[in-house]
Amino acid sequence: MQIRNSKSQTPDPKCYAIIVAGGTGTRMQSTLPKQFSLLCGKPVLMHTIAAFYNSKSSPLIVLVLHADYHDLWKQLCSNHHFTIQHALIAGGQTRFHSVKNAVDLILDNNVLIAVHDAVRPLVTGAIIEEAYQCAAENGTAVTAVKSRDSIRKLNGIISTSLNRDEIYLVQTPQTFQSALLKKAYNQPYNPNFTDDASVVEYAGTQITLIEGNYSNIKITFPEDIIVAEALINKKKPPAVS
Repeated sequence: MQIRNSKSQTPDPKCYAIIVAGGTGTRMQSTLPKQFSLLCGKPVLMHTIAAFYNSKSSPLIVLVLHADYHDLWKQLCSNHHFTIQHALIAGGQTRFHSVKNAVDLILDNNVLIAVHDAVRPLVTGAIIEEAYQCAAENGTAVTAVKSRDSIRKLNGIISTSLNRDEIYLVQTPQTFQSALLKKAYNQPYNPNFTDDASVVEYAGTQITLIEGNYSNIKITFPEDIIVAEALINKKKPPAVS
């Protein structure tokens, strides 16, 4: 399978979003991966895809999902009447290989590609737009927030304090000009690759950070669903009596 823009599409889309859905559900104490957990009545993954679909850039969406869960996902889409168009492809052995599968399928040149964790459903349209704009201007845009906590580095049994004003916690989306991302993912796999920014940086490109949002949480543990639902409900307008 390959992804190419149809020449009949007007205007020609300039943005892609790769949604990476990994995980096995172990830390969620669930038999299903966390992207399928219900959040306000719908799977987390549907919220995430909708966030990109509803953004001003309205990118073409590529969902990378373990092949074992493709049938389940299609059934969930039917059950929830989820009709947002997206390409569905199989993931790889690691996150690196999963993203590479998607990057290799995007044949368009000179486009912008955002890579986003499937389990960050609360990403805002403002962050998505800022990421695409920054990547268009600088080549890269990696979402991050300053640490709110004191930070210590442990070396053996010795710990030392670090300046938290210089420490940023990385989130997604991580967005890049396609040429940079394709070049980076042509590198051999390195176990030190922890995210797309580290892959691109290892290929020799400087990373530009953009301000994220502390509400852009990653659903990892059962209590994260409770927090995410509270944040969603907080945004809803009050009911009219």
